Amino acid sequence: MYRKDAIKKYAALPAAGNPREAEAWAMSQAALRMMSAKEQNDKQAMVDAARLNWRLWTIIQADLLSPESSVPDDIRSNMLSLSNFVDKHTVAFLAQPQPEKLDVLINIDRELARGLYDRPDAPAEETGGAAPTETPPTATTA
Repeated sequence: MYRKDAIKKYAALPAAGNPREAEAWAMSQAALRMMSAKEQNDKQAMVDAARLNWRLWTIIQADLLSPESSVPDDIRSNMLSLSNFVDKHTVAFLAQPQPEKLDVLINIDRELARGLYDRPDAPAEETGGAAPTETPPTATTA
């Protein structure tokens, strides 16, 4: 039952006006697409999913580099370093598409989505006094 509910939750588009939730949803979807392609051992689908993920990270980079970005400098620097890693790893994957090379990209997207979904700024009554523990579905829970 949990698996079906989780899949529905993360497959549904996020509510408008919540950029944090939209980013979490996008990361979850990118991870799900890469996991699905990997599970099916579909080389073209893996390449397509990796390219989609790369486009997502390009958007993130552009936002972080924008003078209007409100992301604190230390987080911005860390995210740009991570973006650089994703760029290099994606290029390496596209040059030699091997399913296991997607694992690191999937894990990065899943962990970032989890952090964005956790909403540390939520009032305690919304989270029961602790950060939510539900995470986007994985290949083993989906």
